[in-house]
Order: sequence, then C-alpha cells, then structure tokens
Amino acid sequence: MKHLTAMAIKFVSTLVLLYVILGLFFGMSFINVFLITLVLGVISYLLGDMLILPKTNNTIATIADFGLAFPLIWLMTLSMTTGVRTFGVSLIAAIGLTLFEAFFHQYLKRNIVDSNDDVKINRRSLPQLQYSAENAEEFTPVKPDVRSQDDDNTKD
Repeated sequence: MKHLTAMAIKFVSTLVLLYVILGLFFGMSFINVFLITLVLGVISYLLGDMLILPKTNNTIATIADFGLAFPLIWLMTLSMTTGVRTFGVSLIAAIGLTLFEAFFHQYLKRNIVDSNDDVKINRRSLPQLQYSAENAEEFTPVKPDVRSQDDDNTKD
C-alpha cells in the first residue's frame, strides 16, 4: 500500500509538472504528456527509487533520475512532435523533475526505504565490532643495566 501511495504522489506531481512545462509552454497535448508521465514514472520508480536509492544516497539517485529523465523526455517528445526543437524544453522539464525528485527521495527514505524489512534485516545482520586497545605504562621493555651486573661481579 505504501508503494501505491508513493507511485500516486510521483505520478500526479510529475503529470502536473510536465503538463505545465510541456503542455502550456510547449503546446504538447495532454495525452502525449500523460504517456510520457506514465512511462517515465514507472521506469524511474523501479530503477531510481527502488533500486538505486536504497543502495546509495539522495544525491546519486537524483543524478541518476536526471540521467534517465532527460533522454527519455527528449526522445519521446521528439517522436511525438514534428519540426520542433525539443532539446531545450526537454532539458528544462528534466531539471524540474530532478528538483522534485530530490524532495521525493526524502519522502521515500522516511516512509518506504528505511521501513523496508529487507533493509532492517541487512542492518541487523552486520556484526557489531567493538575494538579496544591494551594500555600499558611502559613503551619499551625493561633491560637490566649492564654496568650494575659488571660492578657486582668485579667486587667479588
């Protein structure tokens, strides 16, 4: 249920953001924006949010989401429109999505990734290593004084 909620939040937010950028500023139809959102949402949730984010941190996962979002948006807008330059608009849309993803990853870390049973089991199974050092007062071994032994032998 938590994954469904997270996917719904991601889908609605991505749809609104992409419709504002691609639909209102670029003039793309709602159906095309919906298709881009659907494909991008499923792929980025599975790869970026469930595969990369639990194994790395927010920064790496956000960079990976940008690396996924930009080419995907660019190729899909290029195939859905004719005679229009889509590179700049795709770049702006990918940057907007990347900013959203940075906050969305924080939500996922708090509610889904950290509460996952697999992650908790892996953390508990790690050995708790406790290192300690032996302390001593002397740093060098005590050697008998050579002169004192010689002095004792010569007196006899």
